Amino acid sequence: MAVGSYGIVRPADVSPADVEILYHYVSGRTANVTPTLTKLDSTAILTPVFHNENTGGVANKEILGGLYNLKLQAGQFSELGIYTLHLRPKQVRTNIMDCGVLASLPSVRGLVIDIGNVPTDDQGKFTPQGLVGYRIEYINKTNYQKVPNFYRLVTSSFYCIPTTANLSNSTDKAIRYQYTDSQSNFIFLTVTPSSSPSSRPNVVPFIGEPGQSIILTNTFFNPTTVEIEMVEHDASTLAHALYGDQTKAIAPGIYTIYDKDKNIYKQYNLYEIKDQFNETLYEVREERTSIDETLNLDNITG
Repeated sequence: MAVGSYGIVRPADVSPADVEILYHYVSGRTANVTPTLTKLDSTAILTPVFHNENTGGVANKEILGGLYNLKLQAGQFSELGIYTLHLRPKQVRTNIMDCGVLASLPSVRGLVIDIGNVPTDDQGKFTPQGLVGYRIEYINKTNYQKVPNFYRLVTSSFYCIPTTANLSNSTDKAIRYQYTDSQSNFIFLTVTPSSSPSSRPNVVPFIGEPGQSIILTNTFFNPTTVEIEMVEHDASTLAHALYGDQTKAIAPGIYTIYDKDKNIYKQYNLYEIKDQFNETLYEVREERTSIDETLNLDNITG
């Protein structure tokens, strides 16, 4: 009997615009340098794979979840060395305008975001129910560092407008919020957890402070790291030297290596260095800077 763990994993079918790709370069594994991260345009290098008539989905319309092509630009990855790519869900940084409650349901607490303070490219996500499932992380207002291992999850997001409430208790905030069906500059986010536990009803969970910087991140997929090592030779070029056709022109001392298509891959000068007594000191194989095309394999073998 086989014993194992069983579960359900949902492959990601995100848009490339929902992905951030960062990379850094080092010349070698022993290089003692501090890597500098560079951001890539994910929409230009990441493309999803779509279903076809053999995969069961709608051909060329439905994304085949979890399968993407990553096409890197040769000009950015031309140096020999190690490139480390970090693919993560896109992050949106903004500020909390207010921590408020709904006018009709004072027990519902949430965060109010001014959409005008959101980067223009990211404002398309700040729509009714457009941020459900997003993770909120908080920046410490004292040292400007992210609060480690602390986050809240968005459970709903709707346009809202501020309204003034007549309250008998002067300690309560007079400004409250109500949902609106028309487009607004403000959006109200409910998060979890935001309510007090039944065992301690006076302990209110922290959901943020007005003016505090936050990071909103989609939870569509887990971050992943890809290491790419750019080398001068790969398995194919090494095979040319080990198993490819080779010739040695005796008189000029030219050693030639051919690829699988019988094209000249490398040429070397072969010669000896002797002393004043004509004794051989060294046998030298030196790579040629100019190729002698007359040593084509077809010309030699006839």
